[in-house]
Amino acid sequence: MRMVVVAAAGLMLLSACGNESAASGSLDGKSFLSVSVTENGKPKQLAPQTRIQLQFLDGSRLSASAGCNSMIGKVSRGDGKLTVKDLETTGMGCDPARHAQDDWLANLLQDKPSWKLAGDKLTVSQGPTEIVLQDRETAQPDKPLDGTKWSLETVISGETASHTEGSEKAYFTINGERITGSTGCNGFEGKVARSGNKLTFGELSSTRKACVGEEGKLEQTVLAALKGELTYTIEADRLKLRAPDGNGIDLTAR
Repeated sequence: MRMVVVAAAGLMLLSACGNESAASGSLDGKSFLSVSVTENGKPKQLAPQTRIQLQFLDGSRLSASAGCNSMIGKVSRGDGKLTVKDLETTGMGCDPARHAQDDWLANLLQDKPSWKLAGDKLTVSQGPTEIVLQDRETAQPDKPLDGTKWSLETVISGETASHTEGSEKAYFTINGERITGSTGCNGFEGKVARSGNKLTFGELSSTRKACVGEEGKLEQTVLAALKGELTYTIEADRLKLRAPDGNGIDLTAR
């Protein structure tokens, strides 16, 4: 697999113009999330808080994710096979479990797996491995920004994506122009303005409990991330906040 660094935000997929004979419909313009994965006849345990995602848009390319890096490559769909070529991936550092899962999915996609679309379910299989995916809009409709409890999952810094055990203790909820939450140590509140896909955070006030060790590091990360103008995107139960330099945080609805 040829490794290059491409934009990590968003999974784009340009779909194949190939033969759709294996499908009861078209894959064009659709995104799918895994609902079950089996290997050698047994359920395959995915890395915590991850799902397999495949996206198809106009054209002849496929974008995929196994929970950390994004992959994109050319694809044809003739004869009931996904033939993926020139697969490229972002170069972000992942924990060992998600790194191994990235490799597993990349290898499967490049091994000409079979595919079949029935209703809103897409089945991709290669030998003893089968991934059943469902149309993303059905499997996980987008959560609303307001009123959802967003818990920290991943910190994006340069080309590194890091997840710390216990990071989900840091969370926030936005209601209109008000944000309330916790750094994992102290509670905080403040104001936030929005314009289009931009959120602008004002100064946050917090309680004054002394935070040391991992709690202290987590608090610094959260408060540093929630500053100034950030771009936000919501896909299913994931919220991504990005600063102009590309750094930011990913959160999960809980």
